[in-house]
Amino acid sequence: MEKRELRKLYKEKRAALSPKDREEMSLAIANQLIQMPIWNLTYFHLFLTIENHNEIDTEYILHLLAGRDKEIVISKSNFEDCSMTHFLLTDNTKIKKNEFNIPEPVDGLEVPVNKIDVVFVPLLAFDKAGHRVGYGKGFYDNFLGACRENTIKIGLSFFEAIESIEGIYETDQALDFCVTPNIIYDFKSQS
Repeated sequence: MEKRELRKLYKEKRAALSPKDREEMSLAIANQLIQMPIWNLTYFHLFLTIENHNEIDTEYILHLLAGRDKEIVISKSNFEDCSMTHFLLTDNTKIKKNEFNIPEPVDGLEVPVNKIDVVFVPLLAFDKAGHRVGYGKGFYDNFLGACRENTIKIGLSFFEAIESIEGIYETDQALDFCVTPNIIYDFKSQS
């Protein structure tokens, strides 16, 4: 299936989830993450939930990271060039929703991309090769393309992998793992 069709289909599937299902699946994803071999690393980039898109509630992952004394990095989007600036999340970080309802840090201590060890990647759908469908603006492909080669890219999804996504571009960044409520897909060991 083409990205555009998948984007529409998975937005509908996600919108159909009840608040209870969304909460239970978000917690299950956080619990799956505990099993991953990432906890010796320090800088973890996490997206903040866009509630009106019925995204995974990343609050559970925030608590998990904070409980393990990890450095948590969040981003602010620049819609003019589809880039992101990354900031350390601290007790003093002020979060404000932008014009697209995306919660973002107002300002703070900027973190260079080369410091980030793990990126939790939002997505709508993904395939068995680790390709993903996002919202289509390229923010995460641009960001992931600038990360170190050994930065671990972990997709988070309510739904399981589809067979394959058609129309993958050279600039599309594949995932190393994708975590669903039931399965951890490991794409690194496949390559």
